[in-house]
Amino acid sequence: MEKELAGNKGYLRIIYGVSILIPIVVAFLVLFPGKLSSTGSWVYLLPGIHATINTLTAIILIFALVAIKKGNVELHRTLMFSALFLGVLFLVSYILYHSSVESVKFGDLDHDGVVNEMELAKAGTSRIVYLMVLASHILFSIAVVPFVLLAFYYALSGQISRHKRMVKYTYPVWLYVSITGVIVYFMIRPYYL
Repeated sequence: MEKELAGNKGYLRIIYGVSILIPIVVAFLVLFPGKLSSTGSWVYLLPGIHATINTLTAIILIFALVAIKKGNVELHRTLMFSALFLGVLFLVSYILYHSSVESVKFGDLDHDGVVNEMELAKAGTSRIVYLMVLASHILFSIAVVPFVLLAFYYALSGQISRHKRMVKYTYPVWLYVSITGVIVYFMIRPYYL
């Protein structure tokens, strides 16, 4: 199976296609909510679930690193597939949420979708900090997708030296994205309905 994976360029095309398609779909749904709208108040629970998924992903990533450092390849593999599964689950849930609900704006105390001068003054510099963390979280979450998928591809195809080189940079970015996802949630949580 490893040789079949390593010699098949189709897998690489899928990785690149998915890596391009995900940010396009997410951007479309965030900019034009309501396209795949789901009804029910349960949708408003999703941001908290997203934070939980990000927390679990960060914990799993840390345990996966410990496992591989101790030479436990099987546990490492299981944990990394768990982290990947959580990433897919997060993405599906995130798309569902943002296709159903208008994005919440940091500082929007009256929930009218506009942050006015008074609300800006109340938010102060915390809004700038939030926007900086959010921007880095979004940019890194988009950038890390192809590298995570390539790291899995290299591991599954037996290209372990390439896998190791890839995860040297990919792992900390994925961990950063997971942790900042939780931070972003707790910063904006007071502005949810």
